[in-house]
Amino acid sequence: MSKASPTEPLELRVSNLGPIAEAKIDLRPLTVFVGPSNTGKSYLAILIYALHRFFSDSFGRQRFGPMSRGFPSFYREHGKWVEGLSDDDVRKLLAWIDTERKNPADDSRVQLPDFVALWVQLVLRSLEDFSSISEEMGRSFGIEDAGQLIRHGSRSGAQVVLRRHLAGTSDRFIPFEYELTLKSTKSESVVSIPDARPLYLERDNFPYDSFASETRDALKSGNDNDKREITIEFIRSIVSSTVGPLRSAAHYLPADRTGVMHAHRVVVASLIQRASRGGLRRDTTLPALSGVLADFLEQLVALGGLPGRRRRGRGENLAERLEKYILKGAIRKDNSATGYPIFSYRPAGWKQDLPLMNSSSMVSELAPVVLYLRHVVQPGDVLIIEEPESHLHPAMQVEFIRQLAAIVRSGVRVMLTTHSEWVLDELANLVHLSELPKAQRKGIAGADFALSRDEVGAWRFEPKQRPKGSVVEEVSLDAESGSFPSGFDTVALGTYNTYAEISSRIMVSKRSPTPATNGDTASAGRHRNNRRRDGGVRAGAEPRRRGGAP
Repeated sequence: MSKASPTEPLELRVSNLGPIAEAKIDLRPLTVFVGPSNTGKSYLAILIYALHRFFSDSFGRQRFGPMSRGFPSFYREHGKWVEGLSDDDVRKLLAWIDTERKNPADDSRVQLPDFVALWVQLVLRSLEDFSSISEEMGRSFGIEDAGQLIRHGSRSGAQVVLRRHLAGTSDRFIPFEYELTLKSTKSESVVSIPDARPLYLERDNFPYDSFASETRDALKSGNDNDKREITIEFIRSIVSSTVGPLRSAAHYLPADRTGVMHAHRVVVASLIQRASRGGLRRDTTLPALSGVLADFLEQLVALGGLPGRRRRGRGENLAERLEKYILKGAIRKDNSATGYPIFSYRPAGWKQDLPLMNSSSMVSELAPVVLYLRHVVQPGDVLIIEEPESHLHPAMQVEFIRQLAAIVRSGVRVMLTTHSEWVLDELANLVHLSELPKAQRKGIAGADFALSRDEVGAWRFEPKQRPKGSVVEEVSLDAESGSFPSGFDTVALGTYNTYAEISSRIMVSKRSPTPATNGDTASAGRHRNNRRRDGGVRAGAEPRRRGGAP
């Protein structure tokens, strides 16, 4: 039997959603969306956030997640629930867990016992009855009806399809597929579950030790409720494994986070005041917040109930790295008398705090990242950051990407939307660096943060006329330019051609010799862009070709 790749991704296909006509991506440890404005980068990022909210199995860390709360009630309502595992099944289950835990096979997969596989297939089919995924999409986007997300002009509606290999036979793998269709009047979901067995789950994402302990306790107690609970927990963990990274908690840092950091107290106070006076001002329409922005605000408020610093750990170290290498100072959190959080910045060497709203825009921009790493994000979680380059000098953009690579290496998945060529170029350097033996990386900037090609995925959003909307395609690292092709080179060439045309007319007006023809502008545009990028070209040095015309 052929083996599944250890890095086999979850495939996501989207069509006719917002500005997006067609997209096909997979979720990597570091996923990057790039392209012109108004092409759907944020749409796709918010959709992925909503999918995390729906599928996450984070045991109370997120309020949503039908995976975490829907199974018992579903089975009671449909009359399909069994009373739990029999004592014999519990013993077989415990023996299987112990065998897998003590003698793991040389494979990224775990094969499930048939009696468990039958239950898992039943539960996966039950996902068709969970209609709240469209509700969560509407909430995340800040709209009342998810049908409003359908691309203008589409007659078939919007489709979201998740696809991942789940079952295997002697000659092929059979995928699990979840499809959601949004129509103008309703939403429909269809689940395709392979009948073939054996079924598999990811070895690295299964808590053997905890399940072995809980299963022993259930067997020892002999209580039917205990056996029922271990059944629910066990199957829920397996089911969540089928959606790969979507089972993890996700945290969204929106593009307007700087303004929110400055004004969050005013926004929350206004909402509370309006809510408390609803009976007096019924004719006033409250402004709607998108779910991602509301969740961001809620998380900021929740920080007020936490201690100033989380106990030492990986997240604290990552936060301190951002403070040391970029912010040159510390982000501080204190609580007001009412428990509301007060954020400030203390530059290195100072003994006095500076209110965040009086600090630089770079500090306000990165403060949420520091706070989330310190207090919120856990290994395995997903951190979605819109436009990480905002308010950052190019040198700081490059350094921030290195620190994000350190975050990825710590086990946190990261998703970015960007318009920055500096971001893409440094990502390309880190990927290229992974191909160099570690012993030969000494002295190279970012040597400790290399990421493999399998860990980084870049997708470009290209506007099209037919169909009207953007098409999303993966872009691979280009060996000649040393970067991920972004389309920015056409902008650089266009600005140079304008410069050349102006220069030509100036020379003609001064009756100077005829200037170079526009046929030379591609090469000249490349040199001009490289000078901008590299701070000048040394005498005798070969200029870098990034950003230039192909």
